[in-house]
Amino acid sequence: MDADYDTTFEEDSHMPNDDEVPYSDDETDDELDIRESPEPEQNRINKQAELSREVPKECNWQVKANDRSFYDQPEFKKKSFLCLKKSKYSGNAIKTYKYNPLTFLPLNLFEQFKRAANAYFLVLLILQTIPQISTVSWSTTLIPLLLVLGITAIKDLVDDIARHKMDNEINNRPSEVIEDGRFKKTKWKNIHVGDIIRINKNEFIPADVLLLSSSEPNSLCYVETAELDGETNLKFKMSLEVTHKRLQEESALADFDGLVICEEPNNRLDKFIGTLCWGGTSYALDADKVLLRGCTIRNTMYCHGLVLFAGADTKIMRNSGKTRLKRTKIDYLMNYMVYTIFVLLILASAGLAIGQTFWEAKLGQANVSWYLYDGNDYTASYRGFLAFWGYIIVLNTMVPISLYVSVEVIRLGQSYFINWDLQMYDCAKDTPAKARTTTLNEQLGQIQYIFSDKTGTLTQNVMTFKKCTISGETYGEQRQEAGNKSTYCEQVDFGWNPLADPKFTFGDHFLIEQIRLGKDPDVRLFFKLLALCHTVMMEKTEGGELIYQAASPDEGALVTAARNFGFVFLSRTQSTITISELEKEVTYEVLAILDFNSDRKRMSIIVRDPNGNIRLYCKGADTVIYERLHPDNPIKDSTQEALDMFANETLRTLCLCYKDISHEEYEKWNLKYQEASVAMTDRDEALDKVYEEIETNLLLLGATAIEDKLQDGVPHTISKLAKADIKIWVLTGDKKETAENIGFACELLTDETKIYYGEDINALLQTRMENQKNRSGGKPATGSGNREPFFQTEEKSSLILTGSWLNEILLEKKKKKGKKRLKLKFPKTMEEKQKDLQEKRKTYALKEQQQKNFVDLACECSSVICCRVTPKQKAMVVDLVKKYKKAITLAIGDGANDVNMIKTAHIGVGISGQEGMQAVMSSDYSFAQFRYLQRLILVHGRWSYIRMCKFLGFFFYKNFAFTLVHFWYSFFNGFSAQTVYEDWFIALYNVLYSSLPVLLVGLLDQDVSDKLSLRFPRLYIPGQKDLLFNYKKFFLSLFHGLVTSLIIFFISYGAFLLTMGQDGEAPSDYQSFAVTTATALIITVNFQIGLDTSYWTFVNAFSVFGSIAIYFGIMFDLHSAGIHVLFPSKFIFTGAAPNALRQPYLWLTIILTVAICLLPVVAIRFLSKIMWPSESDKIQKNRKKFKIEEAQWRPRISTIRRGVSGRRSAYAFSHQRGYADLITTGRSIRKRRTPLDAVFATNAATNIQSAGTI
Repeated sequence: MDADYDTTFEEDSHMPNDDEVPYSDDETDDELDIRESPEPEQNRINKQAELSREVPKECNWQVKANDRSFYDQPEFKKKSFLCLKKSKYSGNAIKTYKYNPLTFLPLNLFEQFKRAANAYFLVLLILQTIPQISTVSWSTTLIPLLLVLGITAIKDLVDDIARHKMDNEINNRPSEVIEDGRFKKTKWKNIHVGDIIRINKNEFIPADVLLLSSSEPNSLCYVETAELDGETNLKFKMSLEVTHKRLQEESALADFDGLVICEEPNNRLDKFIGTLCWGGTSYALDADKVLLRGCTIRNTMYCHGLVLFAGADTKIMRNSGKTRLKRTKIDYLMNYMVYTIFVLLILASAGLAIGQTFWEAKLGQANVSWYLYDGNDYTASYRGFLAFWGYIIVLNTMVPISLYVSVEVIRLGQSYFINWDLQMYDCAKDTPAKARTTTLNEQLGQIQYIFSDKTGTLTQNVMTFKKCTISGETYGEQRQEAGNKSTYCEQVDFGWNPLADPKFTFGDHFLIEQIRLGKDPDVRLFFKLLALCHTVMMEKTEGGELIYQAASPDEGALVTAARNFGFVFLSRTQSTITISELEKEVTYEVLAILDFNSDRKRMSIIVRDPNGNIRLYCKGADTVIYERLHPDNPIKDSTQEALDMFANETLRTLCLCYKDISHEEYEKWNLKYQEASVAMTDRDEALDKVYEEIETNLLLLGATAIEDKLQDGVPHTISKLAKADIKIWVLTGDKKETAENIGFACELLTDETKIYYGEDINALLQTRMENQKNRSGGKPATGSGNREPFFQTEEKSSLILTGSWLNEILLEKKKKKGKKRLKLKFPKTMEEKQKDLQEKRKTYALKEQQQKNFVDLACECSSVICCRVTPKQKAMVVDLVKKYKKAITLAIGDGANDVNMIKTAHIGVGISGQEGMQAVMSSDYSFAQFRYLQRLILVHGRWSYIRMCKFLGFFFYKNFAFTLVHFWYSFFNGFSAQTVYEDWFIALYNVLYSSLPVLLVGLLDQDVSDKLSLRFPRLYIPGQKDLLFNYKKFFLSLFHGLVTSLIIFFISYGAFLLTMGQDGEAPSDYQSFAVTTATALIITVNFQIGLDTSYWTFVNAFSVFGSIAIYFGIMFDLHSAGIHVLFPSKFIFTGAAPNALRQPYLWLTIILTVAICLLPVVAIRFLSKIMWPSESDKIQKNRKKFKIEEAQWRPRISTIRRGVSGRRSAYAFSHQRGYADLITTGRSIRKRRTPLDAVFATNAATNIQSAGTI
């Protein structure tokens, strides 16, 4: 019986919010339900009171402090294997290795024999021990099989040792844990859930811990989350007041016995629900009281924490997504080709077995082959059955046993070439490129879509004050004091300012002149505003250096700029802020801080100066500031022109303004402000309304322009990749304006690009869905019949959409639940159940079609920028392109929020640098700068793809040419499964005689140089289209090998049919025939690889001629009388080679065979290069010309277009609140500041001296 409840759903009536990050990845419908309406303050208080009496039902994770025996209780155990149980609490050790000394051999062999080819050759080896069916020695299979297994095992062992080292490095990091009543040194791997740990300044957090206390006021703790999100600006955490007061001493921490009841481990980085039960009282816990593993403690001498989640249970590990086994497109294709060869082998063996049956049935009875009689009176059909297995053994080399190990060797070599590439080595960070996997190199030559993070990947995450406009005058160009622009490039000397930041640079000397002479009072007022209107916090080092900590790097850059221009922020208290105005200390009374949020897009501060005057200073986005300006603002138009110029230079701008306030106006406003501050309901909305009342009739001072510095070479790299027909999508958690600005900066977007936003995209998709529905008679379209493009014009198009719109468009948005109403419900009939099932299928089909349409729309655009997206959404976008476009994808990022995307893409690239190593640890390739991506893809990727395609094509060819000679020979030996060659030649053919040249082509070959590969990105396109290796190429190799085997066999057979030697003898014996065909084969295949080689070196030449020389050397040794005496049963071709090769006509036969095999190939190659040259052929033809041009060629310089009226400026603010709440409540204030005189005393001499040296 169905116990159903009638549930109503509220549809969202409002449009998606561009500034909101969508719901968290693991967010439940119950949690979404909480957001339905603003919650009254009294209700919140009541709920907190209830929280102290009952635990939320989803919270069943219990953590007891300082009590490891607590976790041994039966209810905390879970079944691991059969009846064995283990604790549900993970240890803190990380394990990524696969083997240990005991399991390496059995596990590795098991994994290797899971490969069809290895298992096949093991079965062959067993079959070769059966004398009734084997005509070939078992050593012919054993030697290559042992070589393959050995090389693969050594490679796996080396990889696993590297994993062991990495795991040990992390697991053995030092930490301090309370044991026996005091802190003791221990290692990360020994930390358990429930331990009390101490984390010191600049140390990584070893697990997810509840902050108990710290060295800062109110137990604040500043953390850098670069490992999580790539951002280097600091966030703050704060402990409960009760733990701050009572858990400062070591003895108190040792006696702490609190119980935390919280949510189960999950991947939500921004949420945490829990309760601390201690001393008979319960305290609510949230994400602001939890320190996450992977973050770094900054500006906090030490902190103490209770371990909540360890190891695999931590949020950073849970957020990393599933580790997917990545295999290349060629891998899959290669496997299908091996299966095709299996089928061909079985068909050929079956055909020859049938021939054996007919031979025995017709000729055997007539006793024609009486000399072959073996004494066994088997029936013809039984002999045919034995012949089938005999031919399976004889023709087994059609399935290339050494193929997989050769591929692994080539990939390993190509990986080392990436690691050794000095042009991908970053000197500043001392970071080389690193191929962290050896199995994906050729896939780098087939990339069609790149998905990139923004912060720390495209940008340096370093903000620099570049320009400003004050009272209509723009500053920032290279100018001398006279005010005229010049090529004078010497930077401003800030030696006159003893508190200047020595790392700050500026080129406009005229601005310094204006500040120091004071001709324009607005210039000084401009920088005073920057020094006062912010939420930056200051810390002074032991050496007296001022360190600023800001909620966003933009704000830090502005305060640093003011500092260098003489207006230095020195300190603040709860109600005052002190600055140095051109070496004069001034303290202002802070009356109110009107903090920034994503709706206001501005912040203001109201201060009273020492003279008692009250003034409001404000900075914000131009769009909101201009709406609030006084009608009489003479510099409004000139500032707008400067803003447009800054926008065209892709700088992040803020408008600065101020307003004088009378005492009466302030007192009247302050009453409303105090009332709104204590409002029980809708407090934020009430405050915003009060802020609006005072932020009116503002007087414009000017605007700042900050550069969100791109990494070196980003626009050039993106341009090159675009010419290679690679599309780049940017997926970032940053706000829309910033992402769009960076899109213009890195030239993903241009002035000619038509940009479609979320609402435009939604409209286009709805129109397409309606058209599809009409065509399919009202049903959701399921096929791909409608190929009509979305855009009918040739105009470049780009999409910019936010995470909220992405969920709306892809029908991924979770519905909010209404209240459940209990209704009497009868059991559903079969018809109703069927109807529900059809509805679900219809909904799924609609969602799938909508997603497919979105991917089709996005892929028609030149670029796509998704902003305010979660890690899960990043991975979802990548997966959609993989699913619906079947395209090869690459994801590149630098933080833990990119890990899911990196693992989802076919190839993941991590940027290693100041943002942490989490992305690098999960990546397939890593380097320090985005610009190295073009070399990785266009040079190493392309070369690897070409080399692998050449290798595979030739490898299949040489094996077919070698094996199919047995097939033709079978028609002349009564289908007896007799081999053409001697056993030792069969065993050594793929190991020594033909392996080295093809391996070197797979490792070293290049059609054009690296410089030409970068100069002509169009050369990359054949790899995207799979033109160099596919089933057509495979069957061409098969046909080529078949023709070569035919020529080798029948020319040799014809030569031996009626022959006479110089001595009157007729040496047409089997052994001489075997030597002749083997010699012709070795010379042919080695010369053939010479024809396929584009890049000749001494090593290549040595390998071709050396392989032939090795063949003759070993053959003459194996055919010598001496070795026959030692092993008479193993070496039976005594004297065959010297006897055969002393006959001139056999040499002529060999030369004729090789010529007939190779001359048609030379002719076809010549005609194709003359009549149908490829892009590569054309560039090779003009190689010398291009080499001369290379010496004169210089990369283009990106030019900024000016005079375009469209405003594209991104406002320079973080997308989160600042530290205003901490400042106004006084929780961040440590102690009284140092007097200005003391600061000057400690700093002046040193700074002036360093400035003088500059």
